[in-house]
Amino acid sequence: MACTTPLTFDYATFTGQVPAYSNAADYPEATLQAYWDTAIFYISDVANSGSVTCEKRQYAINLMVAHLVFIAGLIAAGQVPGLVQNASIDKVSVTLTPPPLRNQWQWWLSLSPYGQQLYALLQVNSVGGYYIGGSPVLAGFRFGDFNRYEYFGTM
Repeated sequence: MACTTPLTFDYATFTGQVPAYSNAADYPEATLQAYWDTAIFYISDVANSGSVTCEKRQYAINLMVAHLVFIAGLIAAGQVPGLVQNASIDKVSVTLTPPPLRNQWQWWLSLSPYGQQLYALLQVNSVGGYYIGGSPVLAGFRFGDFNRYEYFGTM
């Protein structure tokens, strides 16, 4: 069933899907709620087509929350999020892979295991997308009457 109302953060569902962040002392519900509020800037909490179930959308947003928490944890630990390209021991040297000019979304999601899962989920469950900067008539894949605004959007 497609989501007809905006999804909301559900602490029990999140901790069930991402048990690594189930310790309420380390990851309070209010903190995870704040990450949820950020995650819905990346993945909409409102369905724009009937092709994705509420459960899949909830899981995708929960994976984005986990990705954001993971990245924040790296930064808090003094680590620079990135993929190690080269490392040496004598005179300590670490080289990180710079973000590519193309596929920065995929590169950014590859920085955490949750982001990797999310990327795979989005690849399988999203279609089309929207062309930003154009008219709605040019958006993604459309169906039905071309004079009406009915589109398959992204997840």
